[in-house]
Parts: sequence; structure tokens; C-alpha cells
Amino acid sequence: MGEILQEAIHNRRNELINKLIVHNIFKKGDKQLFELTLQELEDEYKYLQRECHPHSDVGSIHWKNCSKLSS
Repeated sequence: MGEILQEAIHNRRNELINKLIVHNIFKKGDKQLFELTLQELEDEYKYLQRECHPHSDVGSIHWKNCSKLSS
């Protein structure tokens, strides 16, 4: 059970680090993201979610030179 928990923590940390990097966050204070605890990463990501506009940047729909398909 301990190995499964460690793997889940490792995977969650990597997921949060990748999400923060997408938003150009590489450090918190004087620490690199990989030096932060899981709780610190969770807190940083929650702060980012509160501060970001829901329709900007990652995860939003962006139209690109779309043309209507003819039937």
C-alpha cells in the first residue's frame, strides 16, 4: 500500500508542476517547483485557478481560421 501511495503522490506532484509550468510559473519565492511539497503545489495551483480568467490561456476554446463545411 505504501508504494501505491508514494506513486500517487509522485504522479500528482508531476501533474501540478506541469500545469504550473504551462502558466509560466517556474518558481515560488526562491524555490524551484520540484522542491515544493505536494501541499505547497496544491496551494499554488488553487491560487492560480482563483486568479485566472476561465476563458483565457490553457483549456479555453480558441477559434482558428474555421470555415463552414458545405453539405
